[in-house]
Amino acid sequence: MTTRRLALLFPLVALGACTTPGADLPALPDAERTAYRLGPEDEVRVTVFNDPRLTGEFKISDAGVLALPLVGSIQAGGRTVPEVEREIEAVMARRNLFRDPEVAVNVIEYRPVFVLGQVERGGSYPYQPGMTALSAVAVAGGFNYRALRDYVSVTRVGEDGRAREFRANSRALLQPGDVVTVFERRF
Repeated sequence: MTTRRLALLFPLVALGACTTPGADLPALPDAERTAYRLGPEDEVRVTVFNDPRLTGEFKISDAGVLALPLVGSIQAGGRTVPEVEREIEAVMARRNLFRDPEVAVNVIEYRPVFVLGQVERGGSYPYQPGMTALSAVAVAGGFNYRALRDYVSVTRVGEDGRAREFRANSRALLQPGDVVTVFERRF
């Protein structure tokens, strides 16, 4: 190989070595403030007014089902809290458990977010409403010394059930079940 070809090849190789991981990922779409949709592993408190025997805390199954005494199984996964409340009331009315049932459902524990990569303590962490990529990294002990701090990867399962990976800045709002990956920076 001639010296000229080597001189042309070297910048291309150096440029390829300098690319940052995850830079080619699509940007995470801006989060819309929509009603939260329940999912597997969410824990809810169901309050049936005028009957404390039916009130309690329940975990949504892997199949998205909420099993309640006397009511039976309710599909809760993918539905909002008000939708689940109305469904429980409708089942109670159909079964003549109450003439005019009133039910309240509150999420008491969301499914976790996961933080991986160049953080001090990667793992599973409780989701909190309004959690950002940066606050998830903070609960994982913060960036370690090798971390790329400009952006992270967020893997999210869409409504179609497929996981997709996106590039996100530190202010990106997370959703329960998201996986945040902090890349290693290139020196």
